[in-house]
Amino acid sequence: MAGSRSPFKNPLLKGFDERLPVLRAVHHSMTAHAYPKNLNYWWNFGSIAGIMLMVMILTGLFMAMHYKPSVEEDTYGINQAFRSVEHIMRDVKGGMFLRYLHSVGASFFFIAVIFHMFRGMYYGSYKAPREVLWILGCIILILMMGISFLGYSLVWGVMSFAAAEVITQVFTAIPVLGDGILVLLRGGEDVDDALLNRFFALHFLLPFVLAGVVILHILTLQTVGSNNPLGIDLKSKKDTVSFHPYYTFKDIFGLSVFFTIYLAVVAWAPERLAEAINNQPTDYNLPSHIVPEWYLLPFYAILKVFTWDLNLFGLVITGKQLGALAMAGSLGILFLLPWLDTSPVRSGRFRPVFKIFFWGFAVCCVILALVGAQTSGEAFFIPTPFGRLPLGFDGGNGFVWGSTQQWGVLFTGYYFAYFIVILPVLGLFERPKQLPASISEPVLA
Repeated sequence: MAGSRSPFKNPLLKGFDERLPVLRAVHHSMTAHAYPKNLNYWWNFGSIAGIMLMVMILTGLFMAMHYKPSVEEDTYGINQAFRSVEHIMRDVKGGMFLRYLHSVGASFFFIAVIFHMFRGMYYGSYKAPREVLWILGCIILILMMGISFLGYSLVWGVMSFAAAEVITQVFTAIPVLGDGILVLLRGGEDVDDALLNRFFALHFLLPFVLAGVVILHILTLQTVGSNNPLGIDLKSKKDTVSFHPYYTFKDIFGLSVFFTIYLAVVAWAPERLAEAINNQPTDYNLPSHIVPEWYLLPFYAILKVFTWDLNLFGLVITGKQLGALAMAGSLGILFLLPWLDTSPVRSGRFRPVFKIFFWGFAVCCVILALVGAQTSGEAFFIPTPFGRLPLGFDGGNGFVWGSTQQWGVLFTGYYFAYFIVILPVLGLFERPKQLPASISEPVLA
């Protein structure tokens, strides 16, 4: 605890704090806890992600008051779930703003968390003694992916139904248990009311589980302390500042910029990050091209690039099973990152060769997202403001050189090689730059 005496002079605050010293702990964290003095604006995304979680929970609670998880159709052939979303947007006061705060907020929540995780990867925030902190962050990412998929399905539009149908089918790739898990998830053989009610219940419950893991993440951070851009330990009080006022105002500035962009998208381009086809109620037919939300695209690309079967000494692993294993592995391998990186240096700032492979990994994730959004058999292209930039062409006889599937296999290989080969080997042979003696040395120089 922060101390035996309350730091508050106000009688009301002091009386409350003496009986339940929660405010004392917050006050200690803000004013007495030591933070590295050289944290840059990339550290803002942790606070931004926390605020976005609150926004998502609050807007979700209000929307849940009006949502009906039912596939029953009215006289116009529109299901009740889709109709209730339309009701929120058309009939509830401020409902359109509320719905777009939530749907656009999901994308911006992921933007904050993605920047937060890539910052941690670049500056080595997963290294000792912060392994548990990193693992909790990976759990947060997986929970977010699950929650966003569930929420996307609740609209019960064309793409929502397709997502529910396809993703639940992935579990059938699990030998022996797969079909049973599918029935458990769906509540039967078909995608109908039982599944929608399950998805709604989970989508309502899991954000509170996520909030609990976030609290554990923050408590762990308070225990092990924050990393910093130099990746070196604190040596003296000269290396530190209190959170308030130094980082309070830095966070307020970062939040102001982030929320200005967020609210601008909500006001003027709320559908820009969504699939237009999902604004139509489902007709229970799968569209020819299924595209999940953008933040799930890299993992969806890894899932779909495996179109062949693998025979291992008589054991046949189908393409579907390979894709499911690869997608699960692409998430699971993140948990092992603290032990796969063998370099004694934390920060990428002092690792010149690591920088090259790290930015290659960032490009790899972008390419995989583009692969996930495109049709497998077509020539791969990069969208630009001036049109498509093709990176493949028709080779004749039905063969495409540089197809989306080929690019997907190539960069899926790089994704796994980065963790399994590059980081372990690089740490053994790379010669990092000289580290400063303390945080104060380069700051005061």
